[in-house]
Amino acid sequence: MASSKKDQRRETRDRMREEREALARREKLRGRVLIGGALVAVLALAVGIGMYAANSSGSGGSADEAAGKPFVQPANTTGKDGIVIPYGKADAKNVLSVWLDPRCPYCAGVEIGLGKTIKEQADAGTYRVEYHFATFLDKALGGGKGSKRAVNALGAAVNESPEKFMEYLQVLYKNHPEKESDDKFGSTATLLELAEQVPGLRTPAFNQAVKELTYMPWVEKVGQAFYDQNMQGTPDVSVNGTKLTVNSGKGIDSITQDEFKKLISENLK
Repeated sequence: MASSKKDQRRETRDRMREEREALARREKLRGRVLIGGALVAVLALAVGIGMYAANSSGSGGSADEAAGKPFVQPANTTGKDGIVIPYGKADAKNVLSVWLDPRCPYCAGVEIGLGKTIKEQADAGTYRVEYHFATFLDKALGGGKGSKRAVNALGAAVNESPEKFMEYLQVLYKNHPEKESDDKFGSTATLLELAEQVPGLRTPAFNQAVKELTYMPWVEKVGQAFYDQNMQGTPDVSVNGTKLTVNSGKGIDSITQDEFKKLISENLK
């Protein structure tokens, strides 16, 4: 009888341990689901591609790096407070609008796949490009500095020239971190090192602006425009107000250059 009671107690302890372990597994899974759900709410893929940001608010990340700094607008920018970076002929009849977040892998896919074609068509006068930048991923991914610091560096590049900006934009995306959660561009040293790939970009003015975060107050206004204009995610590309589907739907890759050119030709004035 004693043995039987001992066996029963052991069985009870084993059952209770198993139940606790099962509960712990359920709670762990539940936590993952809740975290995943929260991220999806903020970062869901727009129509299966791109990064969704409608449920975020503010320009993303901490504004501390802009605090106390005077507002400085980079040269060669347009719009109120210079929130638009144009490239191409100012009198072009058509306008290609491009919204990007530096940490967005789908934006990298678009720039890597189509950036050369966009530059070529802009140089030929097919359209003028208006670049806009979002910085919501800094906030949406639990904090970070990469989006904002990269936009600050891009501001330093366009202050040198639109051509330097275009080259540097390509360099950044070609060296994009594999995961958006990797805050690679939060490193000033990395941004300066990548700038070495653009001949003539590492001027004293560029270096100082990147190191001292000269354009951070401007970056705040650039990032806030994403929300003020009710944008839903990045990348967002439109020509003359008509939105174009530029992601292939196969991972982060863009559509082909020929497919892009066809879309452009169908929507020109």
